[in-house]
Amino acid sequence: MEFAEEVGESSSPPRSYGSFGGGPSAGGGNNDVIRNDVYNRLIENGNEEAITNPAFLEQLEAHFNRLPTSYGLDINMEKVEDVLLHQKLLASAKNPDNQPVFHIRFLENVCTRDDDLDGEQISSALPSSFPRDSVNNGVHSSNGRDSGGDYETCSKLEDLNLDVRKDSNDVNREIPADNFTQREEASCLPIHEIIFSTLDKPKLLSQLSALLSDAGLNIREAHVFSTTDGYSLDVFVVDGWHSEDTEGLYNMMRKAIAESEGSWSGSSRSQSILEKAIAAQRNSEDWEIDWRLLKIGEKIAAGSCGDLYRGVYLCEDVAVKVLRSEHLNNSLEAEFAQEVAILRQVQHDNVVRFIGACTKLPHLCIVTEYMPRGSLYEYLHKNHPALKLPQLLKFAMDVCKGMEYLHQKNVIHRDLKTANLLMDTSNVVKVADFGVARFQNNGGIMTAETGTYRWMAPEVINHQPYDQKADVFSFAIVLWELVTAKVPYDNMTPLQAALGVRQGLRPELPINAHPKVLSLMQRCWEAIPSERPSFSEIRIELGELQQEVNDARDAPNGG
Repeated sequence: MEFAEEVGESSSPPRSYGSFGGGPSAGGGNNDVIRNDVYNRLIENGNEEAITNPAFLEQLEAHFNRLPTSYGLDINMEKVEDVLLHQKLLASAKNPDNQPVFHIRFLENVCTRDDDLDGEQISSALPSSFPRDSVNNGVHSSNGRDSGGDYETCSKLEDLNLDVRKDSNDVNREIPADNFTQREEASCLPIHEIIFSTLDKPKLLSQLSALLSDAGLNIREAHVFSTTDGYSLDVFVVDGWHSEDTEGLYNMMRKAIAESEGSWSGSSRSQSILEKAIAAQRNSEDWEIDWRLLKIGEKIAAGSCGDLYRGVYLCEDVAVKVLRSEHLNNSLEAEFAQEVAILRQVQHDNVVRFIGACTKLPHLCIVTEYMPRGSLYEYLHKNHPALKLPQLLKFAMDVCKGMEYLHQKNVIHRDLKTANLLMDTSNVVKVADFGVARFQNNGGIMTAETGTYRWMAPEVINHQPYDQKADVFSFAIVLWELVTAKVPYDNMTPLQAALGVRQGLRPELPINAHPKVLSLMQRCWEAIPSERPSFSEIRIELGELQQEVNDARDAPNGG
């Protein structure tokens, strides 16, 4: 379970094809004003439900209130009936047997100019509700998923879908990421809109993106929203389906969902799965915590499927990660069991200390030591301190020692970032949040995409086999943050950053940093994993640099 460190909303709506953006009233006012505009438009259009249902306005208000402000800003006021569709999808998603709910419709055919060397696209059948330049791609995320709530217009987003499959009839053709001009050869490119609604959860955007990619679809535009009661509304504009007809696309998506890994909804049968997983790992009952002895205090952070609280256990201040029972499913409980199994095996001064866990449904929680200074992300990006070199090296060494220990214990963290690095009262940094960590398998490699895009290694983004060196890449981004006190790729969305990293993009090197720190940083983010140093090598190098800095400071003329 991940608690996102980047949460924000758009400052202006993106251009769009379908349900969102592009309308004459889009981009102004707050949700109350937009809600009233939607209501008035529906009345003007003679919508039967708006006219005959006395509770309609109240229901419309409840719909807007459970969604972020950016939802209202992105609505296409020429297609306000889409709001009713969103309401129905969210209502249907509450039935666990339906998840994920999805709706597909054809939007338009986009054609290409034969003589356009830049690959600019024009529409052959663009409805009046779409501006002529609405074919620009865009991504909008307005929750905390995948650690990104901000967005800017994103060009060539379809390149992010790396695993487009060729079917036996060559219906869904694979387009090389570096050859966008091939797409111009087609006279017409059908554009469809796919709307998903399901229980919100960490990495849902990644899961849906992979689902569409595996179905041979290219994401041109995405709008991602979380409701206040834990559901998602995710709108994708895609190409890659060969015709305007949607029946075949519906069938293909149903099959892809059925074949996708994990469970989309909760299940009463998941208790036995959890109990078996925990029992298989359990050597003693020492770490099992009696829920009645745990005192829960203020909420520290909120996640899609659970919350982090400050608490007290046997007179000790603790942090308590609680899974919300209404969101439990097989996949989440398997992650919970895995996190408990890993925490039980690790004990180090630079790894957050595991105290125990409650594994009896419905009270599932993980209890760790309380870290009063918060995360390194908050320390750097809220206070914006200019770290002096000795402090910077000390923080880096803390992280390095914790990660070296984890790798020696055969653990891959898979989500190393400053938000998951916590500080105690002595400013000792400790590695935390093992929600997606795994014991490295016998083959030594993994392929599942997980982590946070801004810190993710290219081999993970590319769905290629990866090992512990993926954590080393993430450490390079953490080191860059320590030097700059900036958010990596802060002018990009998380998905844009991922696309850039895959194509060789790295954060801009700071000018005034120590040359040996820069050298280490660059070697740690090498594209080829085998060329990155191990954490044991990094620790030795950091230790030598610390000694060098201390010697210079202690010299008669030292600074």
